Amino acid sequence: MTTTAEDSDLLRAAVRGALSQLSSSADVRRAMATPRGFEDPVWHRLARELGLPGLTLPERHGGGGLTEAELAIAFEEAGASLLCAPLFATAGLAVPLLTALGDEAAIARFGPAIAAGELTATVALAEDAGRWQPDSVQCAATPATAPAATPVPASAATAPATTSAPAATPAPTPEWVLHGVKNYVVDGGTAGLILVIARAGGELGVFAVRGDAPGLEREPLVTLDQTRKQARLVLRATPAERVGTGDAASAIARATAVSRALLAAEQTGGAQRCLDMTVDYAKSRIQFGRAIGSFQAVKQRLAEMLVQVESARSAAQAAATAAAAGDAELEHVAAIAALVCGEAYTWVTAQTVQLHGGIGFTWEHDAHLYFKRARASALLLGSPSELTDLIGQQLETIVR
Repeated sequence: MTTTAEDSDLLRAAVRGALSQLSSSADVRRAMATPRGFEDPVWHRLARELGLPGLTLPERHGGGGLTEAELAIAFEEAGASLLCAPLFATAGLAVPLLTALGDEAAIARFGPAIAAGELTATVALAEDAGRWQPDSVQCAATPATAPAATPVPASAATAPATTSAPAATPAPTPEWVLHGVKNYVVDGGTAGLILVIARAGGELGVFAVRGDAPGLEREPLVTLDQTRKQARLVLRATPAERVGTGDAASAIARATAVSRALLAAEQTGGAQRCLDMTVDYAKSRIQFGRAIGSFQAVKQRLAEMLVQVESARSAAQAAATAAAAGDAELEHVAAIAALVCGEAYTWVTAQTVQLHGGIGFTWEHDAHLYFKRARASALLLGSPSELTDLIGQQLETIVR
């Protein structure tokens, strides 16, 4: 589906308007204090009124049929409001992987429930080392020796974090079982569908695991960012269904690039919101009879924040455009965006805390929530050092 600039503006206005009602500071603080990290009414409105979880899924499977460029707009607004919802896990991680694998049967089975907000999903790649690198995967998939599946209940997104959430529709009898550990899984404690990256023999594969699958243990983690829940998963002969065929390495790489592009958009939105709130504060905070924004040192710091935000926006938009166009250099562009936006968001949030003075260090002010989100997000899909190494390797390939 082709969208115009006017369509994009309308989408942004719709998402911003909805989030102004659903993701205020009070809403964020209330949701992040719950074990699940989000509230069903909010998630269902995002799905049913805005169609965000399935925005890039095909229309024939209940999705919006739009591209990653449009979804990036929604992620930018979500980042600005610190949305507490499984949007990144579902639409930013799981949907790109399902799409990259090109398994039409799997998309047909899971897509409608995801688009309707009835099924939340996530991707489990990192293990105890915390690296988002396929070459670090040790989790093993072996052929099942006996059937081990039960019918799936319908309430996918309503289970508490300490229990398992079911998938939306019954799946065929699993032909694989998984053994291993996955860590730092975004919304891994509540997702009804977990796409686990594991090794089957000598190749990588993607395996769909139901949230209520036997042998699956989910331990909520205590993390710096309270607005985005993570979990550690232990799989002990857990039944799974393989998604896609053959070595999935290229699909995983492409999906990771799309996820990095979407996360970069979210980081840009958060950085912009921090800049806006800091400018407003500098205009209203009076010291020595004048607004602190009139002091040269503060002006310079605000100007540097603006440069960082605009640099992040350029990188994020380039990555989203490359993802939408299926650009051959998407992985390279997305890695650059992940590095630039992660560092920009981290730096801008630190300045936000600093320039707000005493109030910026308090629990009551939202500055610390953005700072924590920035710090955690910068490590979510690869640390800065890992991204730097990856970009160097990509450049060598491009130059050759």
